[in-house]
Amino acid sequence: MEFVVDHKGHLPVENLCKIMRISKSGFYAWQKRPKSAREQADQAMLSKICFFFDRSRQNYGCRRIADDLHEEGVRCSKNRVLRLMRKKGLRSSHTKKFKVVTTDSNHDFPVAPNVLDREFIARRPNEKWAGDMTYIHTQEGWLYLAVLLDLYSRKVVGVAIEDHMKTALCSDALQSALTFRRPGAKLLHHSDRGSQYASDDYQQLLRDHDCTASMSRKGNCWDNAVVESFFHTLKVECVYKTRYKTKQQAKEDIIDYIFNFYNCDRKHSALDYKSPIQYERMAA
Repeated sequence: MEFVVDHKGHLPVENLCKIMRISKSGFYAWQKRPKSAREQADQAMLSKICFFFDRSRQNYGCRRIADDLHEEGVRCSKNRVLRLMRKKGLRSSHTKKFKVVTTDSNHDFPVAPNVLDREFIARRPNEKWAGDMTYIHTQEGWLYLAVLLDLYSRKVVGVAIEDHMKTALCSDALQSALTFRRPGAKLLHHSDRGSQYASDDYQQLLRDHDCTASMSRKGNCWDNAVVESFFHTLKVECVYKTRYKTKQQAKEDIIDYIFNFYNCDRKHSALDYKSPIQYERMAA
């Protein structure tokens, strides 16, 4: 019956009833029956679910939407949210694989030891940062994105986007993070062992701010898993949804996603479903 209601704007009701093997008179009789209390409650709940789904840029699944409902004082199980989302055809972003090819470890610069050693939990903000870079495709050519995440809150604290992946790209991301966050001494900075991060200029910038350098082992992406996870989320929830015609369009979309959604609103499972900014405020 509901299939006929959802599609009667595209095909005649008679044709739809034949597809569903129901009588036309039976469909109209069903429409005239008053909705049960359960159906009315589901309809009201579905309206709220649609609101939170759209607010998440159509990225949230049933767990995060159920958490949104709980924050609004609405009691609803994850399974009920899942059922109503399936009924409405609402699906969170699909997983897509991507391969990072930005690391150039064939260089003569000194390589720092892996001080972080996969200890991704930090006790306070500005204790541990992790950085990396990835690529973004546009119809005008490739863009490269360098970021720094604070491992305490998973907040993106430094960003740079350019059409090259030279040391300056990573240095700009680091400088923006240092300027914005003003970390104290002994910040642990982790990255891969690429030439951009191992370069004299980048390492000097770390020394100037009394930061301890840490680098992943060669060919081991799990040593920087938090940033890899962020890039995966960014690409699935933002980049893969748009075919960028220009580099400027890509820049604006990615910056908007990071600073107006990811940092501020996106619920993070590792943060008890709080956004990075909410998590830092709770610790302040």
